Amino acid sequence: MRQIFIDTETTGLEPKLGHRIIEIAAVEMLSRRLTGRRFHCYLNPGREIEDGALQVHGLTTEFLQDKQKFHEVVHELLEFIDGAELIMHNAAFDVAFLDHELGLAELPPLNDCCHSVTDTLKIAKDLHPGKRNNLDALCERYQVDNSRRALHGALLDAELLAEVYLAMTRGQDSLLMDLEPPSALEFAISLRDLHLVVLPATDEELEAHAKQLESIERESKGKCLWKQLEFTGTVEAQTGELSGA
Repeated sequence: MRQIFIDTETTGLEPKLGHRIIEIAAVEMLSRRLTGRRFHCYLNPGREIEDGALQVHGLTTEFLQDKQKFHEVVHELLEFIDGAELIMHNAAFDVAFLDHELGLAELPPLNDCCHSVTDTLKIAKDLHPGKRNNLDALCERYQVDNSRRALHGALLDAELLAEVYLAMTRGQDSLLMDLEPPSALEFAISLRDLHLVVLPATDEELEAHAKQLESIERESKGKCLWKQLEFTGTVEAQTGELSGA
């Protein structure tokens, strides 16, 4: 099944108070790999942006004035997410805004347009109860590079969320890491091509080893395993020489 990671930026925190989506991004994943397909747009909300929201994402009313309205891009968005599992961080927030926008466009709610919705915040809380589980904290915990995230941005956050999701659900630290084990044939070929370098012990190392064995032999009162193996190996070698082997 396709997985789509979605993030939004908004004019405020509450769609019931008339706040709107001003940026939406979605990135596609198949078989736990990003495909490179994505949906991303800025939107003209037709209203002012609250100061608190502006400090989070930095998107100004002036910047958004010439952008499209939600109803102008919604069908492209719905085509992109059709039938997929949607994955969001704090899904209740994004779903509430998306359902509000869909309602204004006289379209069915999000659940009618996709296979399912997965909340990575719930996954994180189950894995790390009592700890900070926002996106920055998860990036730090799973060593995902978020150095470009000076402000919130829907596209960057969706891409970071995809990598964090892989780490949380499979222990994979990077999208570039291939965790598929080699086949038996590939493993045999790799061993056949391997050139081992054998470094023999020096005289000094052999002498130090012999002294250590003598010390162990004394402390164990003749029960040093290495001395016994050494004796057995010597007897077998001499027996082989006498028999002409």
